[in-house]
Amino acid sequence: MGPLTGYRVLELGSTAAGPFCARLLADFGAEVVKIEAVEGDPIRQLGETINGKSLYAASILRNKSIAAFDLKKPEAVSLVRQIIPQFDVVVENFRPGTLEKWGLAYADLIRVKPDLIMTRISGYGQTGPYKDRPGYGVIGEAMSGLRHMIGDADRPPSRVAIPLTDYITALYAAFGTVMAVLTRERTGAGQCVDATLIESAFSFMEAFVPGYEKTGKTGMRAGTRLPDAVPNNLYPTRDASYIQIAAFADSVFRRLAVVMGQPELGTDPRFADQNSRNRNEDLTDELVAKWTLSHDLAELERVLEAGNVPASRIYTMADIFKDPHYRARDMLVKTSDDDLGSVTLAGIVPKLSRTPGQVRWSCHRTGQDTRAILKQYANLSDAR
Repeated sequence: MGPLTGYRVLELGSTAAGPFCARLLADFGAEVVKIEAVEGDPIRQLGETINGKSLYAASILRNKSIAAFDLKKPEAVSLVRQIIPQFDVVVENFRPGTLEKWGLAYADLIRVKPDLIMTRISGYGQTGPYKDRPGYGVIGEAMSGLRHMIGDADRPPSRVAIPLTDYITALYAAFGTVMAVLTRERTGAGQCVDATLIESAFSFMEAFVPGYEKTGKTGMRAGTRLPDAVPNNLYPTRDASYIQIAAFADSVFRRLAVVMGQPELGTDPRFADQNSRNRNEDLTDELVAKWTLSHDLAELERVLEAGNVPASRIYTMADIFKDPHYRARDMLVKTSDDDLGSVTLAGIVPKLSRTPGQVRWSCHRTGQDTRAILKQYANLSDAR
């Protein structure tokens, strides 16, 4: 029994942010019904496919019942209004004005469900001069300043090969939804949660806001380094690989110096404290890299772990599937699938000791549950 058991969520919208928000709620017990376009959510066309089934969709649409509605038709909109009283939350990520055009705005829906919570995800928000602009996660990432910080300083900004900003926004949206649910428990009143791609990504830039206001510095891409945290970098190994070492805290750096066989570095005035290492960033990294280049990756991992220094190779998915910790923490969950028999999906985050989440099933086909949903929530007969 997850902590959201007993709550019902209606998911509207498509692609990454809305579905991921609703998937988080479903993982923790909410009964989620996804209203999907009859042609299918575009997310079903992303990622790898097996026998025509999207493996990305298998994860992000899991734990949901799925109905296919054409919301451009008045009859479909009427059915949504009819079932709304049975739901606690609506999650949507259309461009602002879309639900209003269909007659499904928050103001319309609270007439039939006064304590409804509506979580709205958009590029720029439900208000403001940019609200009508089309928005995608990568555009929010660019406008937030976050993209400016990804990559190497001597090259154009890079990107992470996942819809990063959509996921950040979905996390905020799910958090906002649960806060609104808690408020309703106390007051009996619903509310609208307004989560935006640009603001969610911008929130990760918090350290640079007062920094710019007081110094005029905008920050800059630093490649594999984390500025003002030395050593904290990706270092080359003898067998042409790399290892990430994070030893910027003074006590950890002293442990690293011992592992390197150079304990005197821990008391050297150039390296003894974090401010000194920051002033000697290049020299510090050179000394660590010279040491890592004299060892193979596996040996470095072994001695750094023994010396209690945080370090890791850069994992691929192949490494993750072989790693015993992922298995022990139930982060690779073999899940039943109507089309594939079973599929391995990413596990639940975070872990709750008394009311944990659960992966119950993989994604259903487009419209697979339409009849059951209309019978249960709209009380329609089989013939209707």
